[in-house]
Amino acid sequence: MNLNRTVSRAATAAALAAALSAASVHGAAAEPLTDRTSKANRLNQPADDGGWSGDGLSLKPADNAAVDAFYDRATKAERTISPQVQAAARISRAEVIGFDHRLKSPDSLKRKVATSLKEHPGQEVNEALAEIKDSVRYTLQWPDGRYAQGVTVASEVLSAWGNDSTKWSNTWARGKGYRAINSGWLAPSSQHVFEVQFHTPASKNAQEVTHKLYEEQRLPTTSPERARELQAQQDAIFAAVPVPPGAERLTAPAPAPVG
Repeated sequence: MNLNRTVSRAATAAALAAALSAASVHGAAAEPLTDRTSKANRLNQPADDGGWSGDGLSLKPADNAAVDAFYDRATKAERTISPQVQAAARISRAEVIGFDHRLKSPDSLKRKVATSLKEHPGQEVNEALAEIKDSVRYTLQWPDGRYAQGVTVASEVLSAWGNDSTKWSNTWARGKGYRAINSGWLAPSSQHVFEVQFHTPASKNAQEVTHKLYEEQRLPTTSPERARELQAQQDAIFAAVPVPPGAERLTAPAPAPVG
């Protein structure tokens, strides 16, 4: 990163080892979440032929089965990823936002895949699934004054644990629109990609406030004029978000040395 390193790898490794004590507690808590999600999903019964339909979209039986298998992989990966993210949050003094929603629901995955298949004729289901990078996702938040250091420490902790950086979208310097850092990581044990968003309270609030505007904007029934109006409203909300000191210069951590 451009900022000075704040945590030595030795200190990070020691902190991570200590944080592993929380893993067993998390494991007990994570299972009910997965169970509740599965039960809720069963309320949305698949088609009689083994396919799926919802919101005017549909999946063939084989494609629906592929999404179910992908969801199962995500739930298993989450059990090892979450303790690491929680440790990174504790070490960097971050607040974890929306932890109960760390797994994208099966129906949400199926809507996303079905939409992709509809918009890209000839696309295979596995190609659509490969585009999903947030089936497991987290949000870490710091006050403006601790944001730059917090992001630096948290990302170094994740990297030190062997997670490879696959995406680093820093939009703090953007003139318009969304402000935050969205990062992607490849977990070493499961080889599953997960997302971590780095926010301030103001940027997270702006994201939540603009969500409904964005959802209306992307509807096919929204006129071009209304879409431009909605975009202008979102731009105004994000423009009011203060940029934390040094946030626009934050970059992904360098890969951990091999051997």
